[in-house]
Amino acid sequence: MAADDLLSPADVHRFRMTHLAQSLLADRDELSTTDREVLDTIAADRLVSENADVAAAAAMSLGDRVADRVASFGGSWTFILGFFGVLLAWIILNAFLLGAKPFDPYPFILLNLVLSCLAAIQAPIIMMSQNRKEDRDRAQAENDYRVNLKSEIEVRLLHEKLDHLMLRQWSRLLDVQEDQGDLLDEIVSRLDTLRPPDAGGA
Repeated sequence: MAADDLLSPADVHRFRMTHLAQSLLADRDELSTTDREVLDTIAADRLVSENADVAAAAAMSLGDRVADRVASFGGSWTFILGFFGVLLAWIILNAFLLGAKPFDPYPFILLNLVLSCLAAIQAPIIMMSQNRKEDRDRAQAENDYRVNLKSEIEVRLLHEKLDHLMLRQWSRLLDVQEDQGDLLDEIVSRLDTLRPPDAGGA
Protein backbone atom coordinates (compact mmCIF):
# COMPACT_ATOMS: atom_id res chain seq x y z
CA MET A 1 0.00 0.00 0.00
CA ALA A 2 1.49 3.33 -1.03
CA ALA A 3 1.80 6.23 1.40
CA ASP A 4 -0.53 8.25 -0.83
CA ASP A 5 -3.29 5.68 -0.27
CA LEU A 6 -3.38 6.41 3.47
CA LEU A 7 -5.75 9.02 4.85
CA SER A 8 -4.39 11.81 6.99
CA PRO A 9 -5.89 12.37 10.47
CA ALA A 10 -7.42 15.62 9.19
CA ASP A 11 -9.18 13.72 6.37
CA VAL A 12 -10.45 11.09 8.81
CA HIS A 13 -11.71 13.83 11.12
CA ARG A 14 -13.43 15.66 8.23
CA PHE A 15 -15.12 12.44 7.05
CA ARG A 16 -16.15 11.63 10.60
CA MET A 17 -17.80 15.04 11.07
CA THR A 18 -19.55 14.74 7.71
CA HIS A 19 -20.81 11.28 8.67
CA LEU A 20 -22.07 12.57 12.04
CA ALA A 21 -23.91 15.50 10.45
CA GLN A 22 -25.50 13.17 7.87
CA SER A 23 -26.59 10.66 10.51
CA LEU A 24 -28.15 13.46 12.59
CA LEU A 25 -29.89 14.81 9.49
CA ALA A 26 -31.24 11.34 8.76
CA ASP A 27 -32.93 11.36 12.19
CA ARG A 28 -34.27 14.92 11.87
CA ASP A 29 -35.34 17.24 9.10
CA GLU A 30 -32.68 19.83 9.89
CA LEU A 31 -29.94 20.45 12.39
CA SER A 32 -30.82 22.79 15.24
CA THR A 33 -28.41 25.29 16.77
CA THR A 34 -27.87 22.90 19.67
CA ASP A 35 -27.04 20.04 17.28
CA ARG A 36 -24.46 22.22 15.54
CA GLU A 37 -22.96 23.27 18.88
CA VAL A 38 -22.62 19.62 19.91
CA LEU A 39 -20.98 18.76 16.56
CA ASP A 40 -18.61 21.71 17.05
CA THR A 41 -17.60 20.42 20.50
CA ILE A 42 -16.93 16.99 19.01
CA ALA A 43 -14.90 18.58 16.21
CA ALA A 44 -12.90 20.64 18.72
CA ASP A 45 -12.59 17.62 21.05
CA ARG A 46 -13.78 19.58 24.08
CA LEU A 47 -16.36 19.04 26.79
CA VAL A 48 -19.94 20.06 26.13
CA SER A 49 -21.09 20.05 29.75
CA GLU A 50 -21.04 23.16 31.87
CA ASN A 51 -22.15 24.01 35.38
CA ALA A 52 -25.39 25.96 34.99
CA ASP A 53 -25.21 27.19 38.58
CA VAL A 54 -21.81 28.81 38.01
CA ALA A 55 -22.96 30.44 34.76
CA ALA A 56 -26.16 31.68 36.43
CA ALA A 57 -24.25 33.03 39.44
CA ALA A 58 -21.89 34.94 37.15
CA ALA A 59 -24.85 36.56 35.34
CA MET A 60 -26.71 37.54 38.53
CA SER A 61 -27.35 41.21 39.14
CA LEU A 62 -27.77 42.87 42.54
CA GLY A 63 -31.56 42.75 42.11
CA ASP A 64 -31.38 39.00 41.39
CA ARG A 65 -29.37 38.41 44.57
CA VAL A 66 -31.79 40.48 46.65
CA ALA A 67 -34.78 38.64 45.13
CA ASP A 68 -33.18 35.28 45.95
CA ARG A 69 -32.48 36.30 49.54
CA VAL A 70 -35.99 37.71 50.05
CA ALA A 71 -37.54 34.55 48.55
CA SER A 72 -35.29 32.35 50.65
CA PHE A 73 -36.04 34.24 53.87
CA GLY A 74 -39.77 34.64 53.07
CA GLY A 75 -40.14 30.88 52.70
CA SER A 76 -38.37 29.97 55.92
CA TRP A 77 -39.66 29.05 59.37
CA THR A 78 -37.64 31.96 60.77
CA PHE A 79 -39.78 34.40 58.77
CA ILE A 80 -43.06 32.64 59.60
CA LEU A 81 -42.38 32.45 63.36
CA GLY A 82 -40.91 35.96 63.47
CA PHE A 83 -43.81 37.44 61.56
CA PHE A 84 -46.30 35.59 63.78
CA GLY A 85 -44.52 37.08 66.82
CA VAL A 86 -44.75 40.61 65.34
CA LEU A 87 -48.48 40.15 64.63
CA LEU A 88 -49.12 38.82 68.13
CA ALA A 89 -47.15 41.70 69.72
CA TRP A 90 -49.03 44.24 67.55
CA ILE A 91 -52.43 42.85 68.59
CA ILE A 92 -51.54 42.55 72.29
CA LEU A 93 -50.02 46.05 72.33
CA ASN A 94 -53.03 47.69 70.68
CA ALA A 95 -55.76 45.63 72.34
CA PHE A 96 -54.49 45.44 75.92
CA LEU A 97 -51.32 47.38 76.79
CA LEU A 98 -52.05 50.81 75.32
CA GLY A 99 -55.53 50.80 76.81
CA ALA A 100 -57.52 53.88 75.77
CA LYS A 101 -54.98 55.30 73.27
CA PRO A 102 -53.89 52.50 70.87
CA PHE A 103 -52.21 53.64 67.65
CA ASP A 104 -54.15 50.95 65.72
CA PRO A 105 -57.42 50.15 67.48
CA TYR A 106 -59.48 47.06 66.75
CA PRO A 107 -60.19 45.99 63.84
CA PHE A 108 -56.47 46.81 63.23
CA ILE A 109 -56.83 48.71 59.94
CA LEU A 110 -53.17 49.84 59.97
CA LEU A 111 -52.07 46.22 60.48
CA ASN A 112 -54.19 45.19 57.48
CA LEU A 113 -52.57 47.95 55.41
CA VAL A 114 -49.06 46.84 56.47
CA LEU A 115 -49.86 43.20 55.64
CA SER A 116 -51.29 44.18 52.24
CA CYS A 117 -48.24 46.29 51.41
CA LEU A 118 -45.90 43.50 52.53
CA ALA A 119 -47.75 40.95 50.36
CA ALA A 120 -47.80 43.37 47.40
CA ILE A 121 -44.03 43.86 47.62
CA GLN A 122 -43.05 40.30 48.56
CA ALA A 123 -45.07 38.48 45.87
CA PRO A 124 -43.37 40.10 42.82
CA ILE A 125 -39.94 39.67 44.39
CA ILE A 126 -40.60 35.95 44.96
CA MET A 127 -41.91 35.66 41.39
CA MET A 128 -38.72 37.30 40.08
CA SER A 129 -36.67 34.72 41.97
CA GLN A 130 -38.84 31.87 40.66
CA ASN A 131 -38.55 33.12 37.07
CA ARG A 132 -34.77 33.25 37.39
CA LYS A 133 -34.75 29.71 38.80
CA GLU A 134 -36.91 28.56 35.88
CA ASP A 135 -34.39 30.11 33.47
CA ARG A 136 -31.57 28.31 35.28
CA ASP A 137 -33.52 25.02 35.17
CA ARG A 138 -34.16 25.54 31.45
CA ALA A 139 -30.42 26.15 30.90
CA GLN A 140 -29.62 23.01 32.92
CA ALA A 141 -32.09 20.97 30.85
CA GLU A 142 -30.51 22.31 27.64
CA ASN A 143 -27.08 21.40 28.97
CA ASP A 144 -28.30 17.90 29.88
CA TYR A 145 -29.70 17.52 26.35
CA ARG A 146 -26.34 18.50 24.84
CA VAL A 147 -24.48 16.02 27.04
CA ASN A 148 -26.96 13.25 26.20
CA LEU A 149 -26.81 14.00 22.48
CA LYS A 150 -23.01 13.97 22.48
CA SER A 151 -23.00 10.71 24.45
CA GLU A 152 -25.45 9.15 22.01
CA ILE A 153 -23.34 10.22 19.04
CA GLU A 154 -20.14 8.90 20.63
CA VAL A 155 -21.80 5.57 21.53
CA ARG A 156 -23.09 5.27 17.96
CA LEU A 157 -19.55 5.89 16.66
CA LEU A 158 -18.16 3.26 19.03
CA HIS A 159 -20.72 0.74 17.78
CA GLU A 160 -19.76 1.48 14.18
CA LYS A 161 -16.06 1.08 15.00
CA LEU A 162 -16.73 -2.20 16.81
CA ASP A 163 -18.83 -3.48 13.91
CA HIS A 164 -16.06 -2.51 11.49
CA LEU A 165 -13.42 -4.23 13.63
CA MET A 166 -15.55 -7.36 13.93
CA LEU A 167 -16.04 -7.52 10.16
CA ARG A 168 -12.30 -7.12 9.62
CA GLN A 169 -11.58 -9.81 12.22
CA TRP A 170 -14.06 -12.20 10.58
CA SER A 171 -12.49 -11.54 7.20
CA ARG A 172 -9.00 -12.14 8.60
CA LEU A 173 -10.21 -15.27 10.39
CA LEU A 174 -11.62 -16.65 7.14
CA ASP A 175 -8.33 -15.86 5.39
CA VAL A 176 -6.38 -17.63 8.15
CA GLN A 177 -8.65 -20.67 7.92
CA GLU A 178 -8.23 -20.76 4.16
CA ASP A 179 -4.42 -20.55 4.55
CA GLN A 180 -4.52 -23.33 7.16
CA GLY A 181 -6.59 -25.49 4.80
CA ASP A 182 -4.03 -24.90 2.00
CA LEU A 183 -1.20 -25.78 4.39
CA LEU A 184 -2.95 -28.98 5.47
CA ASP A 185 -3.48 -29.97 1.83
CA GLU A 186 0.20 -29.32 1.15
CA ILE A 187 1.26 -31.34 4.20
CA VAL A 188 -0.98 -34.25 3.17
CA SER A 189 0.41 -34.22 -0.39
CA ARG A 190 4.02 -34.18 0.90
CA LEU A 191 3.26 -37.02 3.29
CA ASP A 192 1.85 -38.99 0.35
CA THR A 193 5.10 -38.50 -1.60
CA LEU A 194 7.19 -39.55 1.41
CA ARG A 195 5.15 -42.69 2.17
CA PRO A 196 6.85 -45.81 0.78
CA PRO A 197 4.95 -47.65 -1.94
CA ASP A 198 3.27 -50.92 -1.04
CA ALA A 199 5.32 -54.05 -1.66
CA GLY A 200 2.40 -55.38 -3.69
CA GLY A 201 1.96 -58.82 -2.15
CA ALA A 202 5.65 -59.54 -1.57
